[in-house]
Parts: sequence; structure tokens; C-alpha cells
Amino acid sequence: MKNSVLELENLIQGFKFCCQTEGKSPKTIDWYTTFLYKFLAFLQFSNFATDAAQINKEVIRAFILYLQVEAKTPRSKKPLSPATVQGYVRTLKSFFSWVVREEYLSDSPTVKIPVPKAPLKVINTFTHEQIGKLAQACYSSNGNSCRNLTILLLLLDSGIRVSELVNINLEDVNLAEGWIKIKIAKGGKERVVPVGSVV
Repeated sequence: MKNSVLELENLIQGFKFCCQTEGKSPKTIDWYTTFLYKFLAFLQFSNFATDAAQINKEVIRAFILYLQVEAKTPRSKKPLSPATVQGYVRTLKSFFSWVVREEYLSDSPTVKIPVPKAPLKVINTFTHEQIGKLAQACYSSNGNSCRNLTILLLLLDSGIRVSELVNINLEDVNLAEGWIKIKIAKGGKERVVPVGSVV
């Protein structure tokens, strides 16, 4: 075990630096650090030790219970969704795995903590009527109807994210073979997405 300061805030900064050097996306790093600082705030508010060596599974369970029962979303002040609680627990598991890998601790307090279950969220698809209304809304007198309809059809046909769509360049499109290269996909990975002939 390293003779380093085990203060949680220092370890969070080390973890953030490590994530940056491993090439994790800025969004992922922000997600991790935001969640970890909320964990630190919980420890401070609840008068738990912020020295990593003193954080045990009971402290982790107290935090999970707080997330499930008391914590609220910043904007709407509603209870956290089960998926958000899962995100916190997964982040803690990743963080403490890193702490052990870096030999700051010999064991992770999250090892025997299961990730809470969350119901699978089924995303409703658009009805034919809704698609018709969306297509109708694309038509305008400013000359952008063709562009707007193409964007809508591409989103519906391929399932790509809007953030991926706005980063498509002309050289990323191969209409002859029916695919588009998505360069800035989730997680920073490239992928090829097939597109139908209608698009």
C-alpha cells in the first residue's frame, strides 16, 4: 500500500487525471467527477470520514440509501431515478477499483455491494400519424424543406443521436453503398451506420 494521502478529494483528482490519460471522453470524466464530489459532499454532511481507508461497505450502503430515499434532482427536485442511482453505484465501483489498482487500498469497500436493479425502460416508438405530423412540420417556405425532411428521415431510419448527426461531414456519407460513418459516437468510438435508399 502506498504511503500517500488517502483524502478522498485528492484521490478523485488522481482518478480524473488517470481517466484523462486513458482517453476517456470529457463527458464521461465530468459524469464521474460530478458523482464522486456528490459522494464526498454526502460524507462531509453526514460526518463520515473522508479518508478512503475509513470508508467501508456500511458507508457505501448509507450513501445508496440516501440516493434512493432522500436525494433529489437539482432542477426538478424529484427523487432520483433507479437508473441514476445505478450510475452513482457504478461510478463508485469504478473509482474504488482504480484506488485498489493504484495500490492506495488493498480492498474496495464496494466489492460486495451489488448494483441496485432498475426497471428496463422501453422507449415508445412513433406512430404513423406522429411521423406524418413530423414530416409535415419539415415543410417551410424558406427553402429548407428538403434538408429538414432528410434530417428527420435520417434520424428515424438510422437511430443515430442528434449530437452524432450534427457532426456528419459530406465525406462521411456513402450513398452508393448505403452507409454513414459516425466519427464522434458515444464513448468516442467510430462506427458505420447503414441508411436506407429513401433517405
